[in-house]
Amino acid sequence: MDYQATTQQLNEYRQQISELRTKMRETQAIVEPHEVENYVFKTLQGDVKLSELFGEKEDLFIIHNMGKSCAYCTLWADGFNGVAHHLENRAAFVVTTPDDPETQQKFAQSRGWGFRMASHEGANFAQDMGYAGDHGFTPGVSVFKKEGGKILRVSDADLGPYDDFCSVWHFFAMLPEGVGGWEAKFAY
Repeated sequence: MDYQATTQQLNEYRQQISELRTKMRETQAIVEPHEVENYVFKTLQGDVKLSELFGEKEDLFIIHNMGKSCAYCTLWADGFNGVAHHLENRAAFVVTTPDDPETQQKFAQSRGWGFRMASHEGANFAQDMGYAGDHGFTPGVSVFKKEGGKILRVSDADLGPYDDFCSVWHFFAMLPEGVGGWEAKFAY
């Protein structure tokens, strides 16, 4: 297929994706929220409840990150570092991992991360949210809302290659060979 025809076809697919995203937003707007408990997390400042992670905001993004042992979760977190201040203008944003707070801080400093972190070490938060099981932790994002003294989970999504939350994969998809065997690393 020549360049012009390929570009035309790709633009048609992009339009279809845009239309699907509109349908997804419409569906998300009518979701029946799920009440969750006020989980306790560990931070360098001490224990903090889920309700406190909201700060002054009514909405909260929690990233389920596998911690410093995962190069792929690090790739996503590197990207979140660039957008966290934009997200925090609208909602609270916190990255959670099973690592203890001291390990989190040391790793975050080595990466230049500026977003807030909290540890769910020893808690059942990740399991209850569906991001931990028999095979360990998995990455994702959950969205919570405070309403009438309750904490409601209103959305979640898995994180993985070609998701909507890491642009690296979409750039690679534009290359003739795609990812071409590329793998995330802590350093290149």
